[in-house]
Amino acid sequence: MSRQRPDHVPTEHRSSPTGPADRTGLTGLSLRPGALSRRVFLTGTVGAAAALTLAACGGGDDASDDVADVDSSSFEEGSTMAKLADAGKITVGTKFDQPLFGQAGPDGKPTGFDVEIAKMIAAALGIKADKIEWTETVSANREPFIQNGQVDIVVATYTINDERKKVVDFAGPYYTAGQALMVKKGDDAITGPDDLKDKNVCSVEGSTPAQNIDENYPDAKLVTFDTYSKCVTALDNGQADTVTTDNVILAGFVAADKDKLQMVDDGKTFTKEPYGIGLKKGDDDFREFINDTLQKAYDDGSWAEAWKSTAGQVLPTPDPPKIDRY
Repeated sequence: MSRQRPDHVPTEHRSSPTGPADRTGLTGLSLRPGALSRRVFLTGTVGAAAALTLAACGGGDDASDDVADVDSSSFEEGSTMAKLADAGKITVGTKFDQPLFGQAGPDGKPTGFDVEIAKMIAAALGIKADKIEWTETVSANREPFIQNGQVDIVVATYTINDERKKVVDFAGPYYTAGQALMVKKGDDAITGPDDLKDKNVCSVEGSTPAQNIDENYPDAKLVTFDTYSKCVTALDNGQADTVTTDNVILAGFVAADKDKLQMVDDGKTFTKEPYGIGLKKGDDDFREFINDTLQKAYDDGSWAEAWKSTAGQVLPTPDPPKIDRY
């Protein structure tokens, strides 16, 4: 594990106003009782991932049946859309350990809301779900994977911020989350970010929550791994006092293991994290195409259906955020 100090990131590039006095109002995150069946394995060994299977998370390949009948020549020659439609396949970076958003099952295929968003984009290009190549992307490698062409897009609880927009572009946002805290069940020593002094706070390398803790809570002891499931393991074995990331990610872990985990202050958040779809810098036509696809999904209800079949199994259905066509 390591402590990350992204000192190169100026304060004005933080993802959101932060700090205990700047609550966003994304409070009172509620979970639908009894919505999940799950298996949880906490190995008790730092470095070993906690494996969670959220059987209630839908979004299998059935969603691929509704694929647009696309002629690649309908797109401008040489555009990314034309290339992908002509190839009949797309490579998508997503996370494999994020309950509700992107989590790989025993068959290695990820499910969750991020996965469904990626399927919508593929379908609009005439690409079926079984022609999507899923590549695991952790927080620290999302920008390099896009820049190096290892993936065509990244849909991975990926917060839009100015620092990242220097090297990649974003379509969306398609959801707005907020940073929160999670502790062991019954632990009331931490009631909010004001209580993090001398506490071991676990998050993921390269993530905006880790950056926020590093910059705005210097008395906290930041511990980082490459995945959140390893933070859950660290919390379980006592090497971390709390885990911090976006509320919806933590809600997935809590929903999967209510006997061991709980949100701090009912999931009260202290940042805003707009999730976007990362793509290569300067590909404005592709960004507009994805934005148009998202807007259509908002308007025809397919965005809401995708939510209900995944994260909506345990969380209320929100209003879709306004797309930022910068």
